[in-house]
Amino acid sequence: MRRTAETAPRPARRQRRPGPMLLLAGLLLLAGCSGGSPSALNPQGTGAARVNGLWWLLFWISVAVFAEVMALLAWALVFRRGTARVRHGQPLRFVTIAGAGLPFIILVAVYGVGLRDLAALGAGPGRDALTVEVIGHQWWWEVRYAGRSGATANEIHIPVGERVKVRLRTDDVLHSFWVPQLMPKTDLISGETRETWLEARQAGSYRGQCAEYCGTQHAHMAFLVVAQPRADFDAFLDRLDAPARAPQTDAERRGQQTFVQGTCAACHSIRGTGAQGRVGPDLSNVGSRWSIGAGAVPNDAGHLGGWIANSQTVKPGNAMPPQPVDAARLPDLIAYLRSLE
Repeated sequence: MRRTAETAPRPARRQRRPGPMLLLAGLLLLAGCSGGSPSALNPQGTGAARVNGLWWLLFWISVAVFAEVMALLAWALVFRRGTARVRHGQPLRFVTIAGAGLPFIILVAVYGVGLRDLAALGAGPGRDALTVEVIGHQWWWEVRYAGRSGATANEIHIPVGERVKVRLRTDDVLHSFWVPQLMPKTDLISGETRETWLEARQAGSYRGQCAEYCGTQHAHMAFLVVAQPRADFDAFLDRLDAPARAPQTDAERRGQQTFVQGTCAACHSIRGTGAQGRVGPDLSNVGSRWSIGAGAVPNDAGHLGGWIANSQTVKPGNAMPPQPVDAARLPDLIAYLRSLE
């Protein structure tokens, strides 16, 4: 049986591949989807402003060089069949100036700007500056303030407009301390104490992140820098030395008893109670923290209950084992921990 023209299969159409400009546009759109992510190109501190300025300087130099190369390429394509002759010595002069002289001047200028910015970033605050000690653990950040007995976790409070010294060390593997909107990265190396500084121009919360792969939950090792007016910051420091908020309701009192008499107190501490563990984070103000598990999940009652019952389902590989808390006592424990602000 012969196939007619109508029944004969049509040749498959050749699919057009997206051009380079379309791919570039798609990448730019994808980059714009992460509006909530902190960006070093949105500086809110003196240190990040230095990095931002150097980045834009290199960007516009690259744009100018690219435009020049494209213009020369277009000129060569248009006039390649022309009859004009180039006089002897012109190509050598052009290559010497455009290919050697200008790049040398640009590189020297950029090198000088880079040295200036490195010197500014390396100049720490004065001796009387506030000092914060940050210790990296797998996978959370311990935060202590010089002259204060209390501690917090995964949150660093600083006063607005003041340069704060940050002393960094790691309790286990390599980590890297990075607040993109405030300061470049500083690596935490085992056996060493590194120093950097933070300064925020205006009040707000700035997300930081471990920028060195440090294990399974590296991505969930975030922290928050909270810049606040000096009076609010001083009140925060005073709360670090004071006992944690006392239970106000029967449920909170039962929850405190469950915490202190159970396995929680073996690893965690709450100021003013019998819980004095040093393995995990201090929970004296856990109710006011921005997240649970260093950015793993939001700090609300549901996620807190799931974390207590079995944190391995939330952040696999962390050092906290499932807790044998009776289901009837779990709501009281959650109520107590959420009251600690």
